[in-house]
Amino acid sequence: MIVCHCTNITDHDIRAAIDWMRNADPETIITPGKIYHALGKSADCGGCMPLFLDTMRSSSKLEVPAQLTNLRAVSIREKSNEGRRQGHRLSQ
Repeated sequence: MIVCHCTNITDHDIRAAIDWMRNADPETIITPGKIYHALGKSADCGGCMPLFLDTMRSSSKLEVPAQLTNLRAVSIREKSNEGRRQGHRLSQ
């Protein structure tokens, strides 16, 4: 099935690019931009993006590497004050 009419990308192309990237680097984070780049193409109008993302999500190899899972949640907990110094608010 054609997913992106502007650049003629099929669901098979997307899955093949994901497989290739995952085999080349098991720890890589796969994004739509990286898939376009791997296919030697670039996004045009963006109308395909919902279907493009659904096709990506249906791939079994899209998963985030285990060591990167919940990385953002840990970072947010560590910086709950957003980097501000203690007592950054004015007393009322």
